[in-house]
Amino acid sequence: MFIRLLAFLCLVSIPVTAEEVVIGLSQNEVAITATFDGDDILVFGAVKREDAIDTENPLQVVISVAGPSKPITVRRKERRFGLWVNTDAVDVDEAPSFYAVATSAPIEDVLSEVDDLRHRITIPRAIRSVGAPMNVEDPENFTEALIRVREKNNLYQTNIGGVGFDQQTLFRSYFELPSNLTEGEYETRIFLTRDGSVVSDYATTISVKKVGLERFLYNLAHTKPLIYGLMSLAIAIFAGWGASAIFQAFRR
Repeated sequence: MFIRLLAFLCLVSIPVTAEEVVIGLSQNEVAITATFDGDDILVFGAVKREDAIDTENPLQVVISVAGPSKPITVRRKERRFGLWVNTDAVDVDEAPSFYAVATSAPIEDVLSEVDDLRHRITIPRAIRSVGAPMNVEDPENFTEALIRVREKNNLYQTNIGGVGFDQQTLFRSYFELPSNLTEGEYETRIFLTRDGSVVSDYATTISVKKVGLERFLYNLAHTKPLIYGLMSLAIAIFAGWGASAIFQAFRR
């Protein structure tokens, strides 16, 4: 009897989510081919609720798309004796190869620092750098430099106000995937927030993979590197011979 009562009290103490996310994607797979020059992904969905819309404390939406994370070494270059040389270096434990985040309002109105730290939503929080060498005085500058470089290459994107949110119910956002994508699973997360706190979230994945000739060459290079090397050498020789033959033909 006591166990049943305890179980009942535990169930009663669990908060009931008044709103939850229902989402969809324009496509679940992205194929990288020889002519691939990027793609656009539409993330859309709705808010499923059990109560009336709270107009005094409106919901906000944050959507993120993250590519595979890998460790990376960030190096600083300095000019010494007229030459640019590597000096300090910091190892970043995890940095997504691609990361885009879109919000329905300014970030300070959408997400608190505590929930950003908990869910690792914004770009600086998505990068995990635990330790740094003792001789490096400003390790945070290395992470900022990594973000700047990848933002320049369109690999890191922040789109404030990029989520359209109609009548506190329907939302949508477009994400631009550049041509220099890394193959793998891209995690897509949607967060509903109120007063900066996450009240509901949902995650799914987008598969990015090479197909056709790109897949064949990739597999050949990684599984049979000797054959790949010999084939590359043969193609180079044939291309050189062909160019020489054409040049000689024009000279005649």
